[in-house]
Amino acid sequence: MTKKTIYLGADHGGFELKEKVKVLLEEQGYNIEDLGAHSLVLEDDYPDYAVAVANKVINKASVVESSFNGGTGGVSVGILVCRSGGGMVVAANKVKGIRAVSVHNKESAVHAKEHNDANIISISADWTTESQVKEIILAYLETNFSGEERHVRRINKIKEFENTL
Repeated sequence: MTKKTIYLGADHGGFELKEKVKVLLEEQGYNIEDLGAHSLVLEDDYPDYAVAVANKVINKASVVESSFNGGTGGVSVGILVCRSGGGMVVAANKVKGIRAVSVHNKESAVHAKEHNDANIISISADWTTESQVKEIILAYLETNFSGEERHVRRINKIKEFENTL
């Protein structure tokens, strides 16, 4: 079974942790595309990386049929890292079809996938240890969307709203 493609993005605040995440994912056999930052640039801006990852995730999802009415089918996902995790989520969620969630522990990562079919997670480099990050990411990647009717219904409402913008 082919593993998901994972798109990574981080600004200067998340650069060091993103590099560690990349090694972890490569060790787990995932297909990785690092969309930057590729070096530490203190003046860079998180929206640049968040939107780049979001566009890759949504473009990959659009060429593959969804596994159910509400979700992306898990074809590709994004992992973003910045100082708080929050700014990246704000920017990524501006891209139609993205459901980005800031996660802070294993439980929030599982919930983001099971209930929201989050196609991007964002992690705080300031408040998350390397061991916590490993646990968060593996929990997220190993969890499937529940497909429960109430969650599908809610995701479809979000899609309907997006189509009115």
